[in-house]
This record gives sequence, structure tokens and C-alpha cells, in this order.
Amino acid sequence: MSERIWRKSSFSTGPQGECVEIAAGPDGLVHFRESDDPRVTAATTREIWATFLAAAKAGDFDGVTS
Repeated sequence: MSERIWRKSSFSTGPQGECVEIAAGPDGLVHFRESDDPRVTAATTREIWATFLAAAKAGDFDGVTS
């Protein structure tokens, strides 16, 4: 298996370095993880990832954590 190249979210600027990272996999999936425990990852299709990002940008998840 080839090494994934992880990219950090530009919005992840917490004092403890906590962040969300993503990587494109050779399997065609988008892999994502939290930097505080990089051993735990999840993956989804590019289409579902794009739908999630569009919903987040549109504010569909506003209020979920408050």
C-alpha cells in the first residue's frame, strides 16, 4: 500500500494543533482523520465527500455542536 499524503485543514489552528486531515487514496476514496489520533481513519467516496463539504459550506451543520 502506498503512503497517503495527508493535508491539514486551513481552519484547524487550535493551540494544541488539533486538526482534521484528508488524503486521497489510491483506492479512489477520500480518507480523513483527526490529528490527535492519526491511527484512526475513516474513508468515503469522492462524491459523498463533495456533498458533505457543500453542505458544511452552506451552513447545514451550524448549531450541531452548540
